[in-house]
Amino acid sequence: MPSDRRLHPVWRDGGAPTGGAAVQPTLDDLGVPLSDVTFVVVDLETTGGRPVDAAITEIGAVKVRGGDVLGEFHTLVDPGGPVPPFIQVLTGITTAMLVGAPRIEQVLPSFLEWARGSVLVAHNAPFDVGFLRAAATALGHPWPGFRVVDTVRLARRAVTRDEVPNYKLSSLAAFFRATTTPDHRALDDARATVDVLHAILGRLGPLGVTYLEDLETASDPVPTDVRRKRTLADALPDSPGVYLFRGPGDEVLYVGTSTTSVRGRVRSYFTSAEKRPRMVEMVRLATRVDPVPCATALEARVRELRLIAEHAPRYNRRSRYPERMPWVRLTCEPYPRLSVVREVRDEPGSAWIGPFASAGAAQLAVEALHEAFPVRQCSKHLPLRPAAGASVCVLGEIGRCGAPCVGGIAPAAYDEVVTAVRGAMADDPALVVERLAARIRSLVAVERFEDAAAVRDRMAAFLRGAARTQRTAPLARIPELTAARRTDDGGWELVLVRHGRLAGTACTGRTDDPMPVIASLRATGEHVPTPVPPAGAAHPEETDLVLAWLERPGVRIVHVEGEWSCPVRSAQRVDPVTAVALDLALPPTGEPEETATLAPVVPLRPAHTA
Repeated sequence: MPSDRRLHPVWRDGGAPTGGAAVQPTLDDLGVPLSDVTFVVVDLETTGGRPVDAAITEIGAVKVRGGDVLGEFHTLVDPGGPVPPFIQVLTGITTAMLVGAPRIEQVLPSFLEWARGSVLVAHNAPFDVGFLRAAATALGHPWPGFRVVDTVRLARRAVTRDEVPNYKLSSLAAFFRATTTPDHRALDDARATVDVLHAILGRLGPLGVTYLEDLETASDPVPTDVRRKRTLADALPDSPGVYLFRGPGDEVLYVGTSTTSVRGRVRSYFTSAEKRPRMVEMVRLATRVDPVPCATALEARVRELRLIAEHAPRYNRRSRYPERMPWVRLTCEPYPRLSVVREVRDEPGSAWIGPFASAGAAQLAVEALHEAFPVRQCSKHLPLRPAAGASVCVLGEIGRCGAPCVGGIAPAAYDEVVTAVRGAMADDPALVVERLAARIRSLVAVERFEDAAAVRDRMAAFLRGAARTQRTAPLARIPELTAARRTDDGGWELVLVRHGRLAGTACTGRTDDPMPVIASLRATGEHVPTPVPPAGAAHPEETDLVLAWLERPGVRIVHVEGEWSCPVRSAQRVDPVTAVALDLALPPTGEPEETATLAPVVPLRPAHTA
């Protein structure tokens, strides 16, 4: 049956997902316990140290599971040449002993089949596995892709140098009192390695190494107290979603997301793959991890943003305070001016661009507009007629302002300036780019490179803010849009967007009709109040994520209320560096505004009828 998922508020006070029953994780979700893993402990004897100029002379292996020996594999191998004298002394294997022994092309297929589906273990695994892989490659046999465990690396984690002089097999076998003494013969060395492996696993168990996934990173240089917390990931789902690390007081320390496996991503925090000191500090404080399973990667990313904005976790550095992202406003008054504000309000006649990442970036955009247009820069309210006794400011004296405060510019002429500013903000940035690019070139000509770079930065800040508005505002104006994209298994991933906010998601199977699911999604999706344009109803980064998904190849617009379009001559098409370096010739201004419809509405069908 098709699955219908709506985005709801996701937490109760206790931290459990709302609107859903508790799910008992399966053994597959938890990982593979070491007691259920089949290990093949292998040892080789060879005629030298490198596969390029040496060959295998003996293979010995022991298959074990849960501490029980399931079988053994042992054979001599004819290397196709004499055994060097020092190898004969070391191993006791002579050239005469190998006469009549099978060649590696006869032995290797049998060994690979015998070991298939197991985890290979060896003492100094790169040596033994390297010879086996080289032989498989030379014979044209595909390598089965075994998981490999190296007891040397595990021993360095489990045994201190105060306990053993070195990590040779003979030293470890003696320390752990192995039942077989290694003697440089393959089967005896493999048997000794089995005892060493079991002893090491006994030491690592109290450190939280109880699953195969733990063992694969057990040799990482991770603090013991951090590694012990790997059990926090045991019950997490192996699917896309969001995870919340919680502290001793149930506070949210950190919110993260995984588009593939929450369990796998959380496990990485307890290995050497995590190198950020603040994350190690966070893990030390964490007492549990709460998952929020998601149907799709888009839903996971959106939920992450919302939870970060809701909880403002101290270990998250981005997206915590969306309400602090500023806008640039062109005011609506007799003589409009530019200002940096924190909120978009319903002010007919005003123009806006943003939001910006910081107040500094918004101020750079204001400076770019001031450099391109003689719009006033004072902050006081000016009457339509100049007040008696008003005096011109310095900017008016040097021609950087029309000086409406003293009647230096007629209202109609100032309206023309404001119209040009409004057009640059909302539709076409050509005049800003042309004027600032000319200024940059003139500064470069007299080798004032730092000043030129400052002008370039102002241009770039303005273009980023204008482009963001021109890209997101059209979507924010749309009351409802439904889109779909084929999934890898032939089904449909469905998305409901209202005023730029993800209002719901759903997935269907390959043979399911998606249209009834879309109807249900539209009927049950989140209600989103109409925002004040050009602001959307979501965190700006959420709208960016939705737009990125909608613009992916293969996405189909199924239903849209109104029109989804953007200006043809928008700020998105201009790169500030290219505009200056190549003296970009922009289209002439003053032409009627054009729009481009972004996508047609198309019907959907199940995969078997498409």
